[in-house]
Amino acid sequence: MKLRASLAAFLMMSVPVWAGDVALVVGNEDYANGRDLNAADEMLDAVAPLEEAGFEVLSGSDLTSEALAGLVSELNAKVDGTGRVVIALAGHFGNSLSGNWFIGADADVPDLGAVAAQSASLNVLMDIAARAPGGAVVALGLEDAEFEFGAGVQPGLDGLDVPQGVSVITGPSGDVADFAKDALGVKGQSIANALNAWPSLTGSGFVAPLVPFLPSDGVAPPVVAKADPDAEQKAFWKVTQDIGTMDAFEAYLKRHPDGLFAADARAEVDKIKAQPLLLAEQGEKALNLSRDRRREIQRALSLLEYDPKGIDGIFGRGSRAAIRKWQNVNGETATGFVTQSQIERLGAQADRRAQELEIEAEKRKIELERKDRAYWRATGQGGDETGLRAYLERYPDGVFAEIATARLEPFEEARRAAAAEQDRAAWDAAESVGSLAAYEGYVQANPEGAFVEQARAKIAELEFEAKNAGALEAAQRNEERLGLNGTTRRLVEDRLESLGLKPGAVDGVFDDDSRRAIRRYQEARNLPRTGFLNQQTLVRLLADSVLR
Repeated sequence: MKLRASLAAFLMMSVPVWAGDVALVVGNEDYANGRDLNAADEMLDAVAPLEEAGFEVLSGSDLTSEALAGLVSELNAKVDGTGRVVIALAGHFGNSLSGNWFIGADADVPDLGAVAAQSASLNVLMDIAARAPGGAVVALGLEDAEFEFGAGVQPGLDGLDVPQGVSVITGPSGDVADFAKDALGVKGQSIANALNAWPSLTGSGFVAPLVPFLPSDGVAPPVVAKADPDAEQKAFWKVTQDIGTMDAFEAYLKRHPDGLFAADARAEVDKIKAQPLLLAEQGEKALNLSRDRRREIQRALSLLEYDPKGIDGIFGRGSRAAIRKWQNVNGETATGFVTQSQIERLGAQADRRAQELEIEAEKRKIELERKDRAYWRATGQGGDETGLRAYLERYPDGVFAEIATARLEPFEEARRAAAAEQDRAAWDAAESVGSLAAYEGYVQANPEGAFVEQARAKIAELEFEAKNAGALEAAQRNEERLGLNGTTRRLVEDRLESLGLKPGAVDGVFDDDSRRAIRRYQEARNLPRTGFLNQQTLVRLLADSVLR
């Protein structure tokens, strides 16, 4: 059974029987996560002419996947085979082995697993059009503009499966929009003859030169004989199977309580009810969660220490396991799929935990600063070299680290001026190499040298780095895996600046000042003090700006 999440909310309302001509007109031009188009919204120019021709028109521009699903469901409810159907779409399209897709304006790199939730299925729309054989037109406007798809989905249309009696028009968005506006409402004109004036467009499917799409005044519309009197019900059942949700099967039963497939529909409903996991999965699909919303859920789980194994907006094994653990702890049925009430509860818990963590961090910061300031008064505040170096040895990232470093510079300058030429040359050589062996060599050769204290400080620093090299390299790799862009880095620096941790310039570049500020943040929150970001540090650091 195929699950088409883009229509997971299919016919959750009552399903009236409508008669007459119906059109669906959509122009998606402005995409939240993809390249905008130039002429897609011109498709809306066809609305007024179609209404004048007697069509009831469902229309919209820049529709999200949820809004698209709602319009397709409404179209499905209105098309009963008694009138004509026009489906006119312009925007980004994608295709996969399972069919073709009209992409919602909020789609975010849809891959094979997510494209159904972020798009409208052309297979479903073709099935709806098939209920009006000989009186159905599907017009698709395309533009040569890139859109990023995930694995298993390619851009554009490929291998459209056109049902019998359906006319399909494809071509550039602007030309298709003009065709829909100027040609479809002309009475007495066939689709084939209309296409003669539009060389840039391609017609396929039912393109009969002698059959007008709209009959002339006073002329009865051509009667297209239906070989099967139950064709409309069968087409409706096919759409129901494609959607495959309990709502869809119940909608079929509401429309055809004694229909050909009523027993099958009831069996499917019973099967879904007997499988809690399947019911939970379909319930989550009906929420039509965007990728950003999924990221928020993953951040909330991570903040509550249920590790989703990544904050990427994709619910994989790690996310499902984290959701199950949270559900178990909170007395919910552990399905791994979320409900709306669970999302709200999870968000509230994450907000509360973020506040608790900030309070804890502020208390720890105050205590650390108290000890830091006390040690500064006992050592570095006097301004002597020994005291300043003692302070920096204990608090290399302390409140007064920058002041202590600056106050040590005159001592070094004075020592350099007074040092013997040979001693100064040896120290300059050791500094130019900058290695542990170079500084140790200087101390051994110049035990009374002017720069022995600086050399010993460097030796201690390099020994610490060597001792912790593996951990620091791992921390650096973890930060690289986060794939932070310049905007996120600036957000991090801005947050560090607002906390008074002195990250230096807020420019999206992590320099020594930024690393020191990150270490200060980690130390105050009892996190591993590496100076590099991992998922745990990033989630806590940005919790205020992301979760609230």
